[in-house]
Order: sequence, then structure tokens, then C-alpha cells
Amino acid sequence: MKRRFIPAIACAALAGLAALWQPRVVSGTATPSLDNTELYASPLELLLSPDGSRLYALCEGTGDVRVLDARSGRTLQTIPAGHDPRGFAFSPDRRRLFVVNSWDDTLSVIDVRTSAVVATWRAGFEPSSVEEDRAGKTLFIADRVGNNITVLDAATGAVEDTLEAGRGASYMAITADGGRLYTTHIYPNPGPYRTPPRSEITVVDPTRVMVVQRIPLPSIAGAFHVAVSRDGRLGVVAELHPKNLVPLAHVEHGWAFVDTLTIFGADVGRPVEVPLDELDRYFARPFGVAIAPNKSRIYVSHGGSDCVTVIDAQRMLAYIRRNREPIAEDLSASARYVVARIPVGKNPRGVALSGDGNLLYVANRLDDTISVIDTRTLRVARTIRLAGPERVTALRRGEQTFYSAQYSFQGQFGCANCHIDSTFDDLQWDLEPDGFGRDIVDNRPIEDLRGTNPFKWNGKNPSLSMECGPRTEMYFWRSQNYDDLRLADLVLYVRSLPSRPRRWSTADGQLTAAQERGREIFYRTTDKLDRPIPQTNQCAYCHSGPKGTNQKSFDVGTGKTTDNSGLLDTPQLSNIALTGPYLHDGSAQTLEEIWTIYNPHDRHGRTNDLTKDELNDLIEYLRTR
Repeated sequence: MKRRFIPAIACAALAGLAALWQPRVVSGTATPSLDNTELYASPLELLLSPDGSRLYALCEGTGDVRVLDARSGRTLQTIPAGHDPRGFAFSPDRRRLFVVNSWDDTLSVIDVRTSAVVATWRAGFEPSSVEEDRAGKTLFIADRVGNNITVLDAATGAVEDTLEAGRGASYMAITADGGRLYTTHIYPNPGPYRTPPRSEITVVDPTRVMVVQRIPLPSIAGAFHVAVSRDGRLGVVAELHPKNLVPLAHVEHGWAFVDTLTIFGADVGRPVEVPLDELDRYFARPFGVAIAPNKSRIYVSHGGSDCVTVIDAQRMLAYIRRNREPIAEDLSASARYVVARIPVGKNPRGVALSGDGNLLYVANRLDDTISVIDTRTLRVARTIRLAGPERVTALRRGEQTFYSAQYSFQGQFGCANCHIDSTFDDLQWDLEPDGFGRDIVDNRPIEDLRGTNPFKWNGKNPSLSMECGPRTEMYFWRSQNYDDLRLADLVLYVRSLPSRPRRWSTADGQLTAAQERGREIFYRTTDKLDRPIPQTNQCAYCHSGPKGTNQKSFDVGTGKTTDNSGLLDTPQLSNIALTGPYLHDGSAQTLEEIWTIYNPHDRHGRTNDLTKDELNDLIEYLRTR
């Protein structure tokens, strides 16, 4: 994130954080900013009952499913789910509703008739979406941390298989006939250093329970919802196309992100990427997609731009047939097939289309509303407000700022573009302040940042107020946007982000034998020949404390010729198993490569005396951090 043009702003923001009880005046009323105990619904996904009378809203914030009267918007029932539910789906017979809970790695089975949770089953690591095969025998779950698809027996919940998917497997769609299951992923697959990102659509045959195809998504890093037409001939994926291989210095020329769709299926013949942006306006972070029953239109929600794009599908297909690829970066293209941009609420995510295609429901995550769009008039016909707090706290305002793209030039991107779902994007960037082609940096995660300053890999930013304020505005937004309180709210939100569960630790917190051996290596002070290891070369010295950083900078010999300095800030180790690639520039694809390839002279810890098994033990211990 970035910086501010007026130096006094940073000081003011720090003062704002220190005294958040100062009232914030809005429309003549004063409300305190420190009370952040409000629990917001944060609707993330939507489903409609077959007859269209019931609307189901999956609420991430309150951890429940709201059952609404689709006509009146009245809440009929609230069904508790697990911790941080992220996806849900009906069984083919509509008798059961399956909800995946991403933070406790479970699946809740709900009886639709009684609205009761009748079973809770174990899922993979961070389950994010679920689908059942049309025979009602098998459940498929996309696991974001596991990078796979977990296969469960739909009757017992027993794990039957695991299928390899893309990194950060997250979103699924199954064809109406049940013949194919499509899965996307939010992080790019591992690839050679400083090459364009690569993603895929993992295609599964549900009957044979096997991956039958991997549709490539070149240059894509962040593939979100996928939708398939009723006849199975047209598929659409919402995605991000980053330009991370060039210096981030030409934001005014569109050199940051392109917001695109990939169109696939028999109707198009080959996968084709098409842009959603315009010449002078961008539509950030396409997320939810829906296809009209007659394939006349495609609807796309934009989480960063607070709108829904409406596409004439047949005009788009005609344009694809008339033009040669690549067309993804032709910002004049969207005018040929985009027919409307409909403003909705804050951070629109999941969408649900009525059976007749006349109503589109949109979940606005950050203002607890659902927009109901009349697709005949292309206007919001009404807005459903979910039960919950009406007062917007400082924390909520900070989250709204984090997910909005309104502050950047032409609305191209926001904090959440690079920190997807408040995490990271698995990409390496060439940022302007350090010089073109200099100081290539891997995007670090932003969870659990308290007590880990300074920031940036070179440690030049002493506080989050500097990181998120002056630096962000100057080098990313290209404009001054944050007043003192807005910056304070944003920093408060970033500081509040917790660390995700540590999935490589045992339930009781005890270490396995291998992890215990790795721990001994991590804390050792002498090598195998009983020679003292200098304190500054001991793992536990630099990576000390509960978060694994002593907050100091060192030269560990991993610098490159493009680096301006060999001194690097010591990164925290929290959940390091999730955040590859590694090193300051992302050149190490795995934890093992840090020491087998990039530590030839033992400057990054004494490791050359370790056997492969001992190095594996060390890595097993680091996974528990």
C-alpha cells in the first residue's frame, strides 16, 4: 500500500490512532470511533430456492445463513453455520444445503425443510465452495489452503479422494446435467521466477471423480466465480490480469491491472479473454458472474467499483469471432458488448439470477444490503437491508476503504487487488520509488501485523500510517485522497487482521517428532562440529518472539544485482507455510530452496551441515509457526 503528499498527514493519522475516541461528525451528529464491537452480517453469497420464493444469504460476518422472503426481503430464519462461512450450495433434490466454513475447516449440512444443522463434517484446509454431483452421492469441496478438491461421501461425510487443483482453489460451478465441474483459484500456479502468472480452470468429471482437463488462463492471477449456461455450451470466469512484470509507474496508462473475463465452451470454441474496462474508466475486481437462461446476457459484479456490468453475450461472441487475439488489453473492446453499468452497494460479491432471468440479486458485503436489479429496465428495483447494526464503526469504515478502488486513478485498483481477501496475491512487483527494474519485491501477507514494524522489505516505512498513507497515495493512487480520519480507519482495519489458523500444528498444540527435531535445529547455537554459530546467524535470533521477527534488518546473502541494498527487514514467520514463494523478491519457490539454492555461504542461517532429512524437519517445524 502507499503514501501521502502532505507529510503532516502521517503525523495526524498517528494522533488519530492514539485518540480514536475523538468523535467523528457525520451529518451534524457525533459518533465515537473506538467502539468496534458491532457485528455486521457481511453477505457474501446468494442462492434462490427453485420456485424463487426464498432467498438464502450466506453471511460471512455473523457466521450464518439468512433465509429471506424474496419478494418482501423479510428475514424468515437465521441458521447458524461455522466460523467464517465462504460458500454454499443446494443438493440436487434441494432437500439439503451445504455450507463450507473456511476457518474451522468444516462443512455444515442443513436440512432445508427444518432449517436445522443435521451434521458437521470435516473438510480440507480452508474450504471455500462446495458442489454435489447430480446423483447425490458425492460432494466436491474447493480447499483454498489445501490447493485441492476434497471429495466426500455425501451420505456419511467420509473423505473418499483428493484431486489436485490450482493454488488457492476457491470457486466452483457444475453443469446442469452434472457432466462437468469447473473450479477456479485465486492465486497463480507456481512458475519460473519473473514470468507471467499462470492460472487454470480445473475440470472434473463428477461421475468418474477425476480431473479430465485443465483449461489454461495465461497471465491471470486471481480467478473468481465461474458460471456455466444451462445448456453447458458457454462458460464465464471473472478474473484479474495483473501487469506485475513492468514497473508500476504508468498507472495513468493502465499499467496495473486489467479486469477481464475468460469465455470458454462450445459456443466460443477456444478460451478467449475479453476486457471489462473502458478507455478512461476501470471496473475493479470482477467477482460474481451469472448467465441469463437464454444466454442473452452476462452479469458481472465488481467488488472494487460497487457496480454490476451487463454484457450482451451474443454481441460479445460476435466480436470475438471477428477479431484476432489478444484482445484482453484493447480498452475500446468493451464498448462493443457492455450495455450497462448498474451502481449497487459497497463491495458487491455473489449474485443470483431468478429462474426466469428477470431479477438479479447482488450481495453487497460491506453495507449489509442486497440489491435487486430488474434486468428488463437494468435498474435497482429495491434494496434489501439485512438485520444488524446501523452505525458504521471506524473498523468498518477502514474495511470499506481497503476494498474500494475509488481512490486510484480512474478507479483501477485498491488495496484488495494485491491483498486478495486481506491476504496477498502471490506476485512480485517492481514498485516505482526504488527505481525502474530495481528492488523487485514479493508481496508479503498482512495478517497479524501488530508488533512487526518496520514495513517494506527494506524496512524504510516505520509505521502502517506511513505505509498506507503518503506512500500509497503518491505511488499507487496518484492522488491525495485520505483525510486524517480515513487514514486512521484504514490503519485500524489493517492492524485488526488476525492470523489464520495454523493448520500444520496438532490439535493440542504438541509438536510431532519431526517438528520437535526441527525445533532443536531452529534454536541451536552450535553446528554439528560443536562450533559456535554467530548470534546474528542463528535462526532464533533474527526470527525471535511470538511472531518470528526481531524487527531488525540483516544482509543474509540473498540480495540480487537489481537490489539497491543488501539489508532486508526480517519477515515474521506467522503462517509461513501459506505464503510462498519466498525471499524478498520471491525467487525461492519453496521453503527448501531458501537453503538448498540461495544459501551457499551459510549467511542465511547455518544450514549447509544439515542432511536432507534434517532440513525437512526444520521446514516441518517452520510450518507450525
